[in-house]
Amino acid sequence: MADVARLAGVSSQTVSRVSNGYAGVNEETRQQVLAAMAELGYRPNSAARALKRGEFRTIGVITFTLSTTGNVRTLEAIATSAAEEGYAVTLLPVAVPTTDEVRGAFSRLEELAVDAVIVIMEVHLLDAATVKLPPHVQVVVVDSDAGDHYTVVDTDQAGGTRTAVQHLLDLGHRTVWHLGGPEGSFAAQRRADAWRAALTEAGRTPPPLVRGDWSAESGYRAGLELAAQQECTAVFAANDQMALGLLRALHERGRRVPEDVSVIGFDDIPEASSFLPPLTTLHQDFAEVGRLCVQAVLRTMRPDGSERGTTLVPTRLVLRDSTAPPPPAG
Repeated sequence: MADVARLAGVSSQTVSRVSNGYAGVNEETRQQVLAAMAELGYRPNSAARALKRGEFRTIGVITFTLSTTGNVRTLEAIATSAAEEGYAVTLLPVAVPTTDEVRGAFSRLEELAVDAVIVIMEVHLLDAATVKLPPHVQVVVVDSDAGDHYTVVDTDQAGGTRTAVQHLLDLGHRTVWHLGGPEGSFAAQRRADAWRAALTEAGRTPPPLVRGDWSAESGYRAGLELAAQQECTAVFAANDQMALGLLRALHERGRRVPEDVSVIGFDDIPEASSFLPPLTTLHQDFAEVGRLCVQAVLRTMRPDGSERGTTLVPTRLVLRDSTAPPPPAG
């Protein structure tokens, strides 16, 4: 710092004010100091700055899988939004979604310099009595049923599901079958619950739910089962990957889409428009979810930011070629 001060012709105190981003420094002087820093290769000591400020400008992200489209795209948005706010991101992947693994992840937070944490996983693991959060670390939960315990940012799972079901009913289908996600997933459960509720409110009887595990392969296996149901003319798949496997199974069993069976997905992955036929689906705004997570984290870190709540990001129906009126009764 003394070398920078000598080169710039200013005091060390001025260099400190510039490196810490404080106001009150003349712009010409600030540029002189920045130029001297660049010439000498000076970098402020982030650890010392963190101790002085009482913050590390780093957000931890805990997630139990990076294999799903939603988690990867949400994580990307969190990292981008955090960088725009001047924060770094430390990723703590949880290999297996168990209480011990989650407890270990939070224990590691005590060793790492983070100001807050964003959690992308099933919230019941956070509620276990053995999971202790590091003191003074604020938590924001993504895609969960956390209720009032945490600050939550989530896609409007129920609203999107109701839109999908209503679209198929409006086309004239008597009922809608559901290819659901795994039982342990809150997102899958909310979509299944909303599917049943939408059909019941419309006076339709919900058919038996068929489950997959979010993968295209599980969608294919479930699709073989659904293809055998001749009364099945419309299917709402809980994500686009399972819808892809479903399309293959229907094709192999001679059930045309959408002439015989309409299919609608959830996510609007980039490849959805290239499915055969192009997939009608619910678009999730993962970028907005990630941005709002970072904003929620920053709010909770303020002295008056302890208020918890849930922010839901709406979905959007994307109409393509995989849905149509049902075949005429014959």
